[in-house]
Amino acid sequence: MIKEITLYDRKISYYIRRSSRAKRLRIAVYCNCDVVVTLPHHKDIDDVESYLRDKSKWISEKLNYFREAKGLKIKNKSLNFDDNKESANKLAMRIIKKFNKVYGFKYNKVTIKNHKSKWGSCSKKGNLNFNYRIVFLPKHLAQYIVVHELCHLGELNHSQKYWRLVEKTLPNYKELIDELKRNY
Repeated sequence: MIKEITLYDRKISYYIRRSSRAKRLRIAVYCNCDVVVTLPHHKDIDDVESYLRDKSKWISEKLNYFREAKGLKIKNKSLNFDDNKESANKLAMRIIKKFNKVYGFKYNKVTIKNHKSKWGSCSKKGNLNFNYRIVFLPKHLAQYIVVHELCHLGELNHSQKYWRLVEKTLPNYKELIDELKRNY
C-alpha cells in the first residue's frame, strides 16, 4: 500500500509492507529513493505515521544523500548494479583472503547480488553472497559485513560462539554494527 506524508515541507511517498516475521516497525530508504516501512502484523497501521515523524530527520538525510548521488559518480562509480558488480566482487575477495588467513574456512562460491535490504548472506553449502553496495561503504564497514558472513562458515547462527569468531578479528564489532545500523 502506497501512502504519502509531509516531512519538512516535502511530500514523501512510502510503501507499507506487512510482515509476519517482523518484530518491530522498520524503515528502509533505498538508493532509488523508495521509502519502505515494514509493519509487523501485531502493529496497527496508525502507528506508521508517528514512527515516520519520529524518524523524519534520518529519512530526510537519506533521501538527500541518494538524491544528490543519483546520476552522479560516487568514487568514480555510478550507483548501477552492473557498473559495480565486478568492483564489489574484487573488494569482497580481497577482504575474504585477508581475514580467512586467520579463520581458514572453506567456502564455495562468492556471489554479488542486488539485494534490497540485506548486506550479505551465507548458505549451508558454503556460498557467500554480498550486496554490491558494499563498494559504497567505508572500508571498515565493508570488512565487518564480509567477516560477519565469513564467520557463518564456522557457525551458521548468531550464538556466543559465533560472536567470539567475529571478535577474533574485529574486537570492536559492536561499534561497527551500531554505525552500520545508524548510517546505512
